[in-house]
Amino acid sequence: MNTIVEWVLDLMDRIGGPGIAFGIALENLFPPIPSEVILPLAGFTASQGRYTMLEAVLWATLGSVLGALALYGLGRALGLQRLRLIAQRMPLVDVADIDKADAWFGRHGGKAVFFGRFIPGIRSLISIPAGIDRMSLVTFLALTSAGSLLWNSLFVWLGYRLGAHYHLVEQYMDPISKAVYALIVLTALGVVLWMVRRSQRRRHDPDDRLDLETGD
Repeated sequence: MNTIVEWVLDLMDRIGGPGIAFGIALENLFPPIPSEVILPLAGFTASQGRYTMLEAVLWATLGSVLGALALYGLGRALGLQRLRLIAQRMPLVDVADIDKADAWFGRHGGKAVFFGRFIPGIRSLISIPAGIDRMSLVTFLALTSAGSLLWNSLFVWLGYRLGAHYHLVEQYMDPISKAVYALIVLTALGVVLWMVRRSQRRRHDPDDRLDLETGD
């Protein structure tokens, strides 16, 4: 991971703004690459006169949008019907789970896409259900751009203000990011445990099996 980050940072140093865009796009596709490292360094580089802070923010936001678009396209290519067919072949998963998740996203997807830009891990993954739900591309781009612009502006500005001490941003954000990732993992484990228990209950309860077969 350190090698990947160092390569991205070297790319930023060599080609400037486009390197920022590439690094942030890569961070969207490969979440373990921390934007909390890339963005403050972009701000520090801007403070040295390599480019302006506004240019750093705009290049970073362009990278965020391009990375999110790739994952949105992946979700749109998969589609709800294919996802439902996959769910039918997966142990523990019911098609009803997919339908409920889709209904939830239909009600709250806009807020999820916007506020998801501020949460490590979710920042990348939220683009996939947006594509599966076939959220309007214009809406998706507007919400992603707005959320990314706020997030990127904050960290680029911090790097700009801290100067050579830009690395302090990552130092203080790292525990928060780790806590968020741990919470995501624990939530996923909790969901899996719930699905296992539901499957066991249905094997032993005829009424539950009947409800599953009739869709009640």
